[in-house]
Amino acid sequence: MRLPAVATVLLLSATGCLKEISSEERLERESPSRSSAGDTPDAEALAKVHCDDTSDALTQARNVNRPEADRVMSYIDLYTSLMKRNATFEEAMNRNPDLNYTEGSQKLVAARENCIQQTADVKVEFETYVRELVELPTVQEIKGGNTVTVARLDFTTLRQAIETLNPDDKEQLLGKVLNAEKKVAPAAAEEPASGNTGRKRGK
Repeated sequence: MRLPAVATVLLLSATGCLKEISSEERLERESPSRSSAGDTPDAEALAKVHCDDTSDALTQARNVNRPEADRVMSYIDLYTSLMKRNATFEEAMNRNPDLNYTEGSQKLVAARENCIQQTADVKVEFETYVRELVELPTVQEIKGGNTVTVARLDFTTLRQAIETLNPDDKEQLLGKVLNAEKKVAPAAAEEPASGNTGRKRGK
């Protein structure tokens, strides 16, 4: 009689363990989906995403009196921000198509279209400026009575701009930057930066 009793206890214990394990596994399986859903903004949160606040950033990027490196960084920050907002709309509406048809959806759709247009406009302006810098990446300066070739801006910043835009000819543009850097490097090492210099653009 003892053997069946022992077997019964073992069976009950095993059954209890199986239930506990399956419960944990179920929670683990459910948690990623819960996290994923929680990361997706709902209609109320998405309504706060817009691209109507770009004027000040564009003014900074367009200001020809600022150092060119600063202007490029302004374009990078603005363009990256717009891309993130577009990605937020894209992900939310793909995961929850009902956002296109719920109450107030017209405002969401309009905001999304505005972000797409703003991003496209900024990209054209940003890319035009970067290509100008790539074509004329250096300037001629008068230092100590001598004309030397110096960079218009830090080449690392220019590379970052190209990587951010990621155009089809990215590798060609990066190659031009590298060639310009090779020409400037010796002069930059020999001539320390000074205060009053004459400057003119050059290839």
